[in-house]
Amino acid sequence: MEDQNKNLLLATLLSFLVILVWFVLFPPEDVPVDPNAPAAVTQTEQAPAAPAAAADGAATTAEAEPLPEAPRLTVDTPALTGSISLLGGRIDDLSLKSYRETLDPASPMVRLLSPVGEAHPYYAVFGWGPGTGLTADDVPGARTEWRVTGGGTLAPDAPVTLQWQNTKGMTFTREISVDDKFMFTVKDTVQNAGSAAVSLFPYGIVARHGQPAGLQNFFVLHEGMVSRTDGTLTEQNYDDLMELPVIEREAAQAEVVDATTDGWIGFTDKYWMTTLIPEQGIPFTAVTKYVPSADIYQTETRKPVAELAAGGSVTSTVRLFAGAKEWATIRAYEKDLGIAGFIDSIDWGWFFFLTKPIFAVLHWLNAAIGNMGLAIIALTFVLKLLVLPLAYKSYVSMAKMKELQPELEALKERAGEDKQKMQREMMQLYKDKKVNPAAGCLPILIQIPIFFALYKVIFVTIELRHAPFFGWLKDLSAPDPSSIFNLFGLLPWDAPVQGSVMALVFIGILPILLGITMWLQQKLNPQPTDPVQQQVFAWMPWIFMFMLGGFASGLVVYWITNNIITFSQQYLIMRSHGHKPDVFGNIKSGFKKKEPVPVADKSKKARK
Repeated sequence: MEDQNKNLLLATLLSFLVILVWFVLFPPEDVPVDPNAPAAVTQTEQAPAAPAAAADGAATTAEAEPLPEAPRLTVDTPALTGSISLLGGRIDDLSLKSYRETLDPASPMVRLLSPVGEAHPYYAVFGWGPGTGLTADDVPGARTEWRVTGGGTLAPDAPVTLQWQNTKGMTFTREISVDDKFMFTVKDTVQNAGSAAVSLFPYGIVARHGQPAGLQNFFVLHEGMVSRTDGTLTEQNYDDLMELPVIEREAAQAEVVDATTDGWIGFTDKYWMTTLIPEQGIPFTAVTKYVPSADIYQTETRKPVAELAAGGSVTSTVRLFAGAKEWATIRAYEKDLGIAGFIDSIDWGWFFFLTKPIFAVLHWLNAAIGNMGLAIIALTFVLKLLVLPLAYKSYVSMAKMKELQPELEALKERAGEDKQKMQREMMQLYKDKKVNPAAGCLPILIQIPIFFALYKVIFVTIELRHAPFFGWLKDLSAPDPSSIFNLFGLLPWDAPVQGSVMALVFIGILPILLGITMWLQQKLNPQPTDPVQQQVFAWMPWIFMFMLGGFASGLVVYWITNNIITFSQQYLIMRSHGHKPDVFGNIKSGFKKKEPVPVADKSKKARK
């Protein structure tokens, strides 16, 4: 009796250790805070710094002065609404029409970009850096006030044209256009009507004041700088940017990378992104910068210095993606606009070779079915079908192991406390019966990478955000909102707030179904001969029930479906080999003292 108590205590401690490690690796999401809100409050403004080669070593530093008021142009497209400030021609006021902050249709639209002077400055600005024969006052920058010469409201097929002239006979013209999704095109032209040749270079900047509010700092999710240069994808979080090398000339910490063929650079949140995309095939310089004195994070694209003769002109074009990371939209931009590797701006993670095809199939199924929850269930069937050959061998091995269960129990009785004898005779029995006890691990080993890949897909892709299933499940990217605490809505008080400790204890309907399906599936598997292992395995379904209770409901739907399919496959395969699993007998025995459970052998050999 004392040994049994010790074993039970050990099993309990091991179970809680598993829970502790799991929640360290996969902490629950902080639901009440919007993880995609713009940056923290700062009232500073960063003027662009020029490359040393182009600006004769000149550099600018962050400014803490507020911006003056300036006229604005309206932005109105099927996907976007906002405005453009004529001060710098900056794109700094942008909201996404199709996305709300919460499930409530009346909640505010998600605001992506905000101007300096408001709570969360985050914007894109474009300009020219001075070269030979020019000073900073001779080129348009972040504080240049443009005038409108064409168009009044920026919309698809309705571009706007801005103009500015310096005192040296140079005219700067900027045409800004936008499509029906999230792509802006900024076309800058300079005409030199002066008498002297000059040189200058175009740049684009995406600046973010402070770190984003609700930054999750979760290892499975990348938030921060994302770029591609000459085929190399780079991801740096905000803490990484604070560790960049100091460049005195820039009065900042910065990293400069030259690209020769293709690339893009910007900032990514969980679901949203703002990215500069220079003309592909033309060399440019990608700059990642942090200005400690102003707490500004900045990405830049700088093109080579252009020589502009008297009477000549030069044109530069850069695109700006500012919007939601929709898979179909980004893939279309990659294909139609030739933006190499743009689909990798979505955080596919370490298992990208699984997450990409899994999401592609899920997206197709959702388009065909019209319900993301049903698409997840259909995807589970597809994945189980693909791994069926390996699973078949595993379940056949489990059937044989089940058949050997009475003999293993008899072996255990004969061996007594002699562990070495027990192990030796077990190995001989497996050899004689041609059974591989490790084969039963195959389904688990197969499921691990698939589970993590699907977890990544559900966690980071915007297509799962606010995607409804049925009934109370309004958002498959969030945990099940039902709770035992109020008897799943039958009692007149609210369930605990999602993400709280109470919500992890008082779980919902889906986690309970998960625990039950895992428990039923376990009843088909051979029981370990070691009592401690038996008790640990007996606890596992209920441990996982609580561990996965705080996960996205879409992931729990997958796991429940997977358990049901696995149970059915295993049962049918065992029946096809002449063994009728006594599931209900195993369940009954689970509530009694542990004794060997006979297997109902219906094979031809047994009937003889």
